[in-house]
Amino acid sequence: MTAPSKVFRVLLRAEIKPDLEQDFERTWLAIGSVVTDHPANLGQWLMKSEEEDGLYFIISDWVDEPRFRLFEQSDQHLEHRKRLHPFRSGGAMWTTTVTHALEKR
Repeated sequence: MTAPSKVFRVLLRAEIKPDLEQDFERTWLAIGSVVTDHPANLGQWLMKSEEEDGLYFIISDWVDEPRFRLFEQSDQHLEHRKRLHPFRSGGAMWTTTVTHALEKR
């Protein structure tokens, strides 16, 4: 099955300071509605690495890049980032467009 052609996906790598992983997860869950309540957001996922301590990946799907960029510059997003920043020691962001998806039948 092919994914919708306009899904804009953001991949984040979040390196969390030692001993702050549980606090990071709790905060991410508590404030996650800032992202998922946005009309252009299609969902988000938090994943913890099985290979590296303190390493998380976040995926969020958006209807398109322009509306993601508007959210990215919004006061709500800046406050969201400010709440998560104390837990982070590093990270990176990649943006993609979903071109195909194979779903289990």
